[in-house]
Formats: sequence, structure tokens, C-alpha cells
Amino acid sequence: MGITASMVKELRTKSGVGMMDCKKALIESNGDFGKAIEYLRKKGMSAAAKRSSKAAKDGAVASYIHMGGKIGVMVEINCETDFVAKTDDFSVLAKDIAMHVAAANPRYLKPEDIPEDILEKEKDIYRSQALAEGKPEKILDRIIDGKLKKYYEDACLLEQKFVKDTDISVRTLVNNMITKTGENIVVRRFARFQLGEEIGG
Repeated sequence: MGITASMVKELRTKSGVGMMDCKKALIESNGDFGKAIEYLRKKGMSAAAKRSSKAAKDGAVASYIHMGGKIGVMVEINCETDFVAKTDDFSVLAKDIAMHVAAANPRYLKPEDIPEDILEKEKDIYRSQALAEGKPEKILDRIIDGKLKKYYEDACLLEQKFVKDTDISVRTLVNNMITKTGENIVVRRFARFQLGEEIGG
């Protein structure tokens, strides 16, 4: 199948990845958009893994105020150079993640940040539920793992479905930007304030 310039352009718009990578992805997947996006995602993951050892010491702090000042968010996103930190793409990424935090209200940045006692409590609940449903003992671990994955997707910023494109996670959004910029990019921390909420609640 012939890969046209308009197909490449459309894939570039959807993925945010460079023209040459988009063309290669379309060739590799015989013009199938779904497979091409999957190809780019896998490539993004491997590129992200390669870059993760690089120090990300530059970046930006972005803020987002929602609902007439009722919710406010600040996020720190790091990259390797001032050059990338000043690009429109990086600025949009930081704003998008701040807006996502306002909408999705994650409690943690990543699964490793969840305190051990909270994880153990969740596991105990899932085990009790599974036993109450009469599930056999030998598949309990598999059930608990599946429920934990769902819990991470609900509680952890990087595992959540990105609010502006629920086909990808926030982690994939960041990995796509790593592929695009060629730099390691890290979401360092975030804070979310909601008017009238309990402090520490």
C-alpha cells in the first residue's frame, strides 16, 4: 500500500512524533493507523528507557487554575536542557499535566510512592472480596494483581488515563515527548489544592 504525505501528516498530528518516524511506522504497519500508533508507542517506550539514565535537571513549574479559582494545581516537569524547557511542546505538556491533575485528582505520582501499609490494606480488601465471592485460593494472587493495576490507574498520576486522550496514560504522554525531544523528561512532583478541602484529609 502506498503511504501518502497526508497519511504521514495525520499520524504526526495524532502522535506528535517526527515525520520520518511516522512514515517508517506506516510502512512497517502497511498503512494501518492503529498498528502504526502501537509501533510508535513501543518505540517511545524503548527510547524512554534509553533516556531515563540521563539527568533531568532543567524544566519548568506549570500551574493551572480551574473552576473560577476553586481548584489550583502546580507541577514540576524536568528535562535535560534549557533549550527543550523553553519549547512550546514542553510548555504544552506541562500545562496539560497540570490540567489533568486538576481533573483526575491523583493521590500519588507513581505506584512506588504508595505507602506499604496502604498497599497491604488494599490487598487485604481484594483478598477478602475474592474469598467472599468463592474464588479458589490458587488464583487469588492473579486477582489481587489485576485489582492493584486498576488501583494504580485510579490513584497514580503516571498510570491514569490522560483526560484529553483516554487511549493513552500520562506515562505514555511523557514517553511520547521523550521520543519527540530526544531528552529524558520526568514529572518530578505535583500539588493540588481544592478550596474548602480538609487539610491532610
